[in-house]
Amino acid sequence: MNNRIQIDPNICHGKPVIRGTRVLVSTILGALGAGDSPEQVLEDYPNITLEDLRAALTFAGDLSRYEERTYEIHS
Repeated sequence: MNNRIQIDPNICHGKPVIRGTRVLVSTILGALGAGDSPEQVLEDYPNITLEDLRAALTFAGDLSRYEERTYEIHS
C-alpha cells in the first residue's frame, strides 16, 4: 500500500505507524489537523521526514475514499 507506512500486529497493536518508528499515523494527522505546521511536526518527531508526512496524508486520503479494498500487512 505504502512503503513508508507499516501495519504490524506486533507494533503499536497493529495501528499504522511510520515504518521503522512507533510514530502513529493518527498522531501525525491529529497534529496537522490541530493546526501544527509540517515543520513543527518534524521538529516534534525528528525521526520522521517530510516524505513520511506526505505518506501519512496519502494513507489518510486512500482510507477516506472508503472503497472496499484489501490491505496487506507487512512486518
